[in-house]
Amino acid sequence: MPAAPRSLRFRRWLVALAVLWLAGALSPAAAGNQKEEALADAVRLALSRAITDARPPQLSFADDADRNEWQRWFAATSARLHSRMPDTMVRTEFLQTLWYEARRAGLEPALVLGLIQVESGFRKYAISKAGARGYMQVMPFWTRVIGDGQPSKLFQMQTNLRYGCSILRMYIDMEQGNLYLALGRYNGSRGRPEYPNAVRAAWQRWQL
Repeated sequence: MPAAPRSLRFRRWLVALAVLWLAGALSPAAAGNQKEEALADAVRLALSRAITDARPPQLSFADDADRNEWQRWFAATSARLHSRMPDTMVRTEFLQTLWYEARRAGLEPALVLGLIQVESGFRKYAISKAGARGYMQVMPFWTRVIGDGQPSKLFQMQTNLRYGCSILRMYIDMEQGNLYLALGRYNGSRGRPEYPNAVRAAWQRWQL
């Protein structure tokens, strides 16, 4: 069978691209534009150490109350997340990893969920216009500054959540606990209210 003319192949490619776009596979994320800024050597080293442990998240609990809190949170959050992540295995791995990475960074899991909702709409392969990647819309330059220089890894679930949580924690510390300014810094819009307000509203919706 002769090959289709180039113009027809191009039109077919455009149709396929449009289908992917409408399905959300290639939809750009609405947020995510962290600015590269000078970091003190101690901060860079601490951040690098925070993201280097690549072992899979192993949940541990201080006592039965802590375990019960996880079980209650997981059951309720999994049910609410079902429409966005219908695959049970993917959803379970995502929530286990998010709980682990959020608590590891000293963040409330509901806050991280709210940030992800605003940043990527829970799309693993989301890319913003600025080039930020994954669930937490991490800019590729971070892999050069504190990682192994491989931005493709930002599409891996744990790597993305590890970077995102560690970076947000750093910004909160840099802003001396001021979450409004820290969220603005995470988004590259420090001082403007739109992004922090959106994350806070989403955060409240994910709280139990």
